[in-house]
Amino acid sequence: MKTINIYALTRVGKSSDLARLERQMSKREYFLKIKGWEIEGLTALCDRLMECGASIGKLDFFYSYTIPKLGKEFDLLSINSDTVINIELKSHNVEDDRIKRQLMLNRSYLASLNRSIRSYTYLSSEDRLVRLSNSGNLIDESFETLYRDIAAQNGCVEDNIDSFFKEESYLISPLTDPDRFLKGNYFLTSQQKDIKKHIIKGLSRPLPQAQPRVQGFTGLPGTGKTLLLYDLAMELTSSAKRVIVLHFGSFPEEMDKLDKRLKRIDFYPAHGIDTLPELEGYDYIFVDEGHRMKPDVLKELIGYSSRSGRNVIISYDHEAVICPKERPLDTGEAVNANKDIVKYRLTNRIRMNSELSSFISCIMRCTGNHKMKRYPAVMLYYANDEEEERRLLEACIEYGYTYIDDNIKATCREFDKVVMLMDETFGYDEDGYLRCGAEGEYRVRRLFHGLNRAKSSLGIIVRNNPEVFEVLLSVLQSH
Repeated sequence: MKTINIYALTRVGKSSDLARLERQMSKREYFLKIKGWEIEGLTALCDRLMECGASIGKLDFFYSYTIPKLGKEFDLLSINSDTVINIELKSHNVEDDRIKRQLMLNRSYLASLNRSIRSYTYLSSEDRLVRLSNSGNLIDESFETLYRDIAAQNGCVEDNIDSFFKEESYLISPLTDPDRFLKGNYFLTSQQKDIKKHIIKGLSRPLPQAQPRVQGFTGLPGTGKTLLLYDLAMELTSSAKRVIVLHFGSFPEEMDKLDKRLKRIDFYPAHGIDTLPELEGYDYIFVDEGHRMKPDVLKELIGYSSRSGRNVIISYDHEAVICPKERPLDTGEAVNANKDIVKYRLTNRIRMNSELSSFISCIMRCTGNHKMKRYPAVMLYYANDEEEERRLLEACIEYGYTYIDDNIKATCREFDKVVMLMDETFGYDEDGYLRCGAEGEYRVRRLFHGLNRAKSSLGIIVRNNPEVFEVLLSVLQSH
């Protein structure tokens, strides 16, 4: 995305100079997306700034920029090495409290840039300009002040704005980064917010007597299931409501830390339990890693909800991308098939970049219809024997890669770089699914979850398996 001259945007075709400016702006789709009231508002704002002495060349902004995966939009942004200027546009009278909330939220998103932030809202119907002060107060401001802020910005960023908004600055796991979670230093995506709204609405939905009050949501690794679940738990707890989180994964230390610091919620490490703990007195029951729950425990939980009328919310995996024969008949399948459970699905993978997500999907089932052209964040190596494999693995670890062994149950932790091994037991079936000849071990599943622990880079070492190496190489060289 590139900056666009907002003065030229509102005056296209009125002079040869402005027409020349239009030709210099390569993003012509902006002219198709901008609304009529936005043109009027931008025109009025530009007129006011020009009266103050602004030059056309100083009115370059990122227009209608949206942070990838989060869905957070800014009307106008200008960024240099010291300052960010954010201007929101309103066509009609809006309450000051709403304006303040929006600018405060914008400021929290922009804080990760580590620059001074100047936050404005222009209400075109009133020809009114307001600014959010450093202390968080909304004040009426003169156009001269905004003009001086714009004029003082030199060397502004003109393109590649996405590089300033890294997912790791906003998206966390409460289990691997409990400090940021407890401080509220995170954001939900628009999809997470939508599911959260539906679940909260469903908590008070009238149901027939003895009908279980169970809702659940699923998604592939990296879609933000745990963050959404714990955010819901925080939202619903209060002095009058008691909440318990049953975590069926392997996080004893992190769970203990959250339990000690967050007194409003009881956290119960439930990995491997055969029966439910005492749940009387809890108003809401949350289940994390629900696919790891034993089937009998799921039945017991649904029965308890039917008898007590208590609300249960389950987060679970449903691994449709993996060959069905490589997936255990786990509780995730049972949750997904249960008609008494209201279910939602997260589809936006937010923890890893789209490049890695696409590559992993392609190698789990390689049909030749690759979703991307290039995968520069993926490194592929070939080893003829175990000794070459060992040397390559040591080199990857030296370069900062974390080795995850698919013979061991995948960790729930996340790492910047991950390297994994694929030996001669892996192969592809007639439907293009990745399979493993080590029957009953579910190594394809563990490979899938291990690869999904990576946030920025992947390394795969293929040992003595030219057929699989050729397939993986064809994905990398699809362009």
